[in-house]
Amino acid sequence: MPDAGPSLAERAYMSIRDRLVMLEIKPGEPINEDWLSSTLGVGRTPIREALKRLENERLVVAFPRRGTFATDVNISDLAHISEVRRTLEPVATAAAAERATHDDRGVLTALREQLDADERLQDNADLLKMDLSVHRAIYHCVHNPFMEDTLIRYDNLATRIWCVFVPRLSGMAGHVDEHIPLLTAIIDGDAEKAADLTREHVAGFERAIRALI
Repeated sequence: MPDAGPSLAERAYMSIRDRLVMLEIKPGEPINEDWLSSTLGVGRTPIREALKRLENERLVVAFPRRGTFATDVNISDLAHISEVRRTLEPVATAAAAERATHDDRGVLTALREQLDADERLQDNADLLKMDLSVHRAIYHCVHNPFMEDTLIRYDNLATRIWCVFVPRLSGMAGHVDEHIPLLTAIIDGDAEKAADLTREHVAGFERAIRALI
């Protein structure tokens, strides 16, 4: 039986999630369910199901009689988010190096080639979207749905912080290009190198943000 693909609620969730992560829905902005329903071409029920998931992921917050709003981006959360990522991400990339299937390595190779060749990725929004794509592809290679969900959740929160500060950051392209040796380590099955590169990558993110605070 062919794969039916994601449900309406899942499609709504992924679309709203990425709008929130990229700050296309701005922090503190009210969530307009009618607008989302019209824009995404789905009914109110899938939208509401998606918003319940997003509330659990700290991307929206609901207030009785007031409605649902995009959560604020609080720089005070940086230390907590970075602590989780420093702990889990090296474990995840090492596992990805050991567990990635032949097809997984093909996906990672294609991403590496795109990073290496695509000179158009100078716009910060495009760079951030590529950063998300690479991280999510790596997390998928762990083949642990619980860890994958957790990693995506905290990477989403970290990306929102990036989006706030990126207009003042220099070298965003360099940060994204750091994925090239990381992808190579995972493709080559070098778990130790993948973990080491990940530790530095996560630490570099925190240093770059703290330098602007």
